[in-house]
Amino acid sequence: MSTRQITGAIPKSALHDIGLHEQITAIDNLDRQQLYPIDKLQAHIDNIPHVAVSIFVFHGKRLLLQKRAGTKYHSAGLWANTVCSHPRWHETAEDCASRRLQEELGWQVPLTPFGSISYSAKVGELYENEHVYCFYGQHCKANNVENYNRAEVDDVEWLTLPAVQLQISDNPGRFTEWFRIYMARHHEMISSLLR
Repeated sequence: MSTRQITGAIPKSALHDIGLHEQITAIDNLDRQQLYPIDKLQAHIDNIPHVAVSIFVFHGKRLLLQKRAGTKYHSAGLWANTVCSHPRWHETAEDCASRRLQEELGWQVPLTPFGSISYSAKVGELYENEHVYCFYGQHCKANNVENYNRAEVDDVEWLTLPAVQLQISDNPGRFTEWFRIYMARHHEMISSLLR
């Protein structure tokens, strides 16, 4: 299946987003592994199921959150887990996770897969419709994460999971839709990483 021509309104913030038109992996049938390349923005405009990765890096029991850069094509300026991204066409989820951790935060830690999550949600005028491969890691120095890529990340903060839950409860609009879904529907799976 070939990629389609981009249709629909393109958000103004998208004009500055890095990698906006990368070819990512769309899913026609996950059970049969029927995959095809699609333009990243097109997948989000047309609500096409696609592959994603989410990374959760801890220092002890605190999770590193990132505030998405204001130039992101959706959910700009909102808080999310450590890194969220999309594998490029023919890129493995593992390779994508390592690449994006380095590109966004400027450092590496060993990453371990711990499950997958499928969800769909409207984000502004766009859609998230993702099959997400999840990874976690431990960072040994909580104070050594300030050299992040300002084109990708506006800020970072270490919080315990109970503190994250409290902040989401008090002010859900500060957080991305997917991170709220993760913390509401998959909290037990994420919490199990700390046991």
